[in-house]
Amino acid sequence: MDQRSLYTPLKEEGLTTLIIRYDYKTGKDYMTAAKEWEKDIRWEDYGKTFYTESLLTRDDIRLNDAQTRQLFRKYGLEDYLEEVLDLLRAGKYFGLDCYYNAQKDWRFTANIHTYRLGHHNFEHCIYTGGIRRHEKDEPEIDVLIDGLNLARAESHKHVMAGLHYGGGKITVQAEQVNLEAKDELGFLAYALDKVRFFTGPDMRYPVELADVLTQYTPYINGGTVNNPIGASGDPTAWGTEAAMKEAAEFLWGSPSLKGRTVAVMGLGAVGFPQAGYLIQDGAQLIVADPDHSRIDALREMYPDAGIREAAPEEILSVRADILCPCAIGGILDAQAIDRLNVAMVFGAANNQLAAKTIEEEIALADRIAARGILYEECWVHNIGGVISGAVMHTDGEKADRAALMERVKETCASKTRENLREAKEKGITPTQNAYEKVESLIYE
Repeated sequence: MDQRSLYTPLKEEGLTTLIIRYDYKTGKDYMTAAKEWEKDIRWEDYGKTFYTESLLTRDDIRLNDAQTRQLFRKYGLEDYLEEVLDLLRAGKYFGLDCYYNAQKDWRFTANIHTYRLGHHNFEHCIYTGGIRRHEKDEPEIDVLIDGLNLARAESHKHVMAGLHYGGGKITVQAEQVNLEAKDELGFLAYALDKVRFFTGPDMRYPVELADVLTQYTPYINGGTVNNPIGASGDPTAWGTEAAMKEAAEFLWGSPSLKGRTVAVMGLGAVGFPQAGYLIQDGAQLIVADPDHSRIDALREMYPDAGIREAAPEEILSVRADILCPCAIGGILDAQAIDRLNVAMVFGAANNQLAAKTIEEEIALADRIAARGILYEECWVHNIGGVISGAVMHTDGEKADRAALMERVKETCASKTRENLREAKEKGITPTQNAYEKVESLIYE
């Protein structure tokens, strides 16, 4: 385990839980650490012989705020703890829920941006966001920054999508899950239920995780079994396509993408269907993916599309009409922006700007605009997946795919049309306008 970790004191002291909270109204932060279960607990029995509210140890330990901070000082981590707290302060985050599985050395973190939209929503789950896996040896601070940025974007997505859930993101530092290992599944289900999340598999987790985890918790969807909607990547791409046409209308006076050159970065769960929709709309594609088999599969599906290829390190600077990021976030820093050779950046990837705060995002958006490039904050239009997840959560096997896709298309198109128009009228970037519209709905 990386010694610069929130989990080091838990591991060394035989603890299981760390809860950190930040109150942006008062500027105060609080934390507590605990031992809530025994090391030899049988996670496969979750939901059978014990539940989230069960007492799971006779040796219960509860540390208050002062005691928890002292624990971090004991292990020389007070500066690291302060660095993490600074992240919460900068982004007005509600906090972190950390659960340590000593049997597997798994670190489960719920990155929580806000609970407000989900408060009193008449459901068990008051947060939603994907569950993403990171390797154990990744620097924890990078994992936290990724999870927190995604959690913040999730809150804003929910406003745009009209959903009554707070925003969050689950990150798990672990090896790939064994879908037949009931102890691994039981732990993930327990932790999800504990933090009152419903979720779906995100990067580095297979979609099949949703299918097998439902034997322990109903609060995960997006799998392949009894799913009339299909994977969430498809509605995400569909909504982004609708938004891109609105942006084309705004910039060029026509929503048609026929003949437009689009550089697609990433051909994964979202990028592959995104590329398909672009080809069907007549666009000429330049694609990049480190897994060349994805490019081969796209060419096999669309043999007459004339798909060109660029190296992953070159795709951000190729000459095209549109750059469509559909992979990892944090790709557009100042240097990358200065190399852009497109008229528009419109993609389905989360957190495309390399920023930790809203202020940094707005500054980078200003830099893009200064180059004459149209850009809109991604959470205005890449909301098809969260809408899909919410529909599956509420409707299950009765979910209507056609109705969903129509809802996604209309929502993403109308929100983008409105945002671009308002930004132009105000003389500000679409990113700044989007934040101004939703901040009052997230923060009191």
